[in-house]
Amino acid sequence: MKQTLLALLAGALFGAGLALSGMSDPAKVRGFLDIFGAWNPTLMFVMGGALIPMGIAWRIQAKLRTPLAAERFNLPDTTKLDTKLIGGAVLFGIGWGVAGLCPGPAITDLALAPRSAFVFVLAMLAGMGLFRIITSRSTPANEVKAPGAIGK
Repeated sequence: MKQTLLALLAGALFGAGLALSGMSDPAKVRGFLDIFGAWNPTLMFVMGGALIPMGIAWRIQAKLRTPLAAERFNLPDTTKLDTKLIGGAVLFGIGWGVAGLCPGPAITDLALAPRSAFVFVLAMLAGMGLFRIITSRSTPANEVKAPGAIGK
């Protein structure tokens, strides 16, 4: 229950930050990606600002044996670049450029602009489901890891 409440609080804080900064507006995102047109650098400052608390969080995490609200850390156990990671990054970038949304702002937009965000979120969930179906068929059952099951 404690983890769920903390996740809800973190998500609400993230969503509020996206809404306040205007980063849930697809036009702003497309403006950032349009480097040869009417470029809008504000997203660069939001991303840069996010590096500061993340850097602090990584420093704190490195000194902790266990997290404050969980039994163990859920960190990737690999740093290799494979075709799944690169392909996923390419698909993410294409979707971000076309729609001007990624998962966080899309969920935020369900509250701010539900009509336009609903189609994106529906397509995103369908893509996640399709990925699970494809990977469960191509990976032996003993190798499939549930989301969040990786850790130190």
